[in-house]
Amino acid sequence: MRVLMVSDVYFPRVNGVSTSIETFRRTLAEQGVEVRLVVPRYGDEGHEGGVVRVAGRSVPGDREDRLLAWGEMHRAVLESARDCDLIHIQTPFVAHYAGLKAARTLGMPVIATYHTLFEEYLQHYARFIPAGWLRGQARRFSRRQCNDLDAVVVPSSAMRQRLASYGVTTPMTVLPTGIPLGQFAAGDGLAFRRAHGIPEKRPLALFVGRVAHEKNIGFLLEAVAQARQLCPDVLLLIAGEGPAMNDLKQRTAELNLAHSVRFIGYLDRKQALPDCYAAAEVFVFASRTETQGLVLLEAMAAGVPVIALAEMGTVDILGPGRGAFSPPDDVRAFGEVLGHYLSQPTAWRHLADEAPVYAREWSDSAMAERLATLYRSLLQPVFMAENPLGAAI
Repeated sequence: MRVLMVSDVYFPRVNGVSTSIETFRRTLAEQGVEVRLVVPRYGDEGHEGGVVRVAGRSVPGDREDRLLAWGEMHRAVLESARDCDLIHIQTPFVAHYAGLKAARTLGMPVIATYHTLFEEYLQHYARFIPAGWLRGQARRFSRRQCNDLDAVVVPSSAMRQRLASYGVTTPMTVLPTGIPLGQFAAGDGLAFRRAHGIPEKRPLALFVGRVAHEKNIGFLLEAVAQARQLCPDVLLLIAGEGPAMNDLKQRTAELNLAHSVRFIGYLDRKQALPDCYAAAEVFVFASRTETQGLVLLEAMAAGVPVIALAEMGTVDILGPGRGAFSPPDDVRAFGEVLGHYLSQPTAWRHLADEAPVYAREWSDSAMAERLATLYRSLLQPVFMAENPLGAAI
């Protein structure tokens, strides 16, 4: 079987969508599924087997993203899809319309993974537009896109419920991205601390992800200011880049957190990122719009407990006995929990023991097997009336 995945983002642009595509591409090969890609060109990426790069222009206010050329993307997807069996759309922008048109032209199934909760996402980037009107437009946009497809993959049960409330009637399958367990369990935390000049005993909290407004990182900054009352030497490490970087650095200065917060940019996923996880005492996360929360699972696989808000997709991950604690959605409460954890780590030791055990339930191979089964069901002469993969894990 040969599947064409199309997306408006991909590596070297690091985010959850890029990680999901690459994870499934690698593990689907073990299931006898060859995955080809049509994705943006960011610079001189060179030759990549099975990957077609399409040029685009920078998005105003976000130098990392690309607005793909409409005609070129449509031509590249149509040509790449001719010897494929199915098209799998990964983003709802130019790639969505190019993938949908190519599939209908060639008479093949087309599905999409809906990674982004636009209802909450867009208001961070169009603050001059009334929020209520913007939410309504986002819901209609998502409903139209999903109902044009043969199937929709969602990374969490919360996302499925939200899309259903919009009026999406296309069959939906809850299928999160899995994680390569061995990769994140093999980090060298001491080497990372030495390389970045962080004392071996300094209490270290970590955030990994796109440095964007919807990630609610400002909440974490304020929580660290609160946590310093209980743990004065706390250091919050922020690994990632994005459009909110300058605003967050300014907020760090306003809160007098220059000694307590460090921005270190993107980290290589093969070695530097696992080392970074291993260096941390705790992983912190406050996004309210996450459709899965893959980085929480990466931290858990590395044996790092998680303190996070239980919102949207993270609800499927967080819970008792899973190496995590979910404070109320309140800066003071979150900061107090973080401060108590870092100042009394032995009292929370059970979370570090639970985290890697729970992470094993989210292996990348198991998720790839489920996705391959979904692909095969769509290629049967009669579309399955009942999707046995539709239940949340």
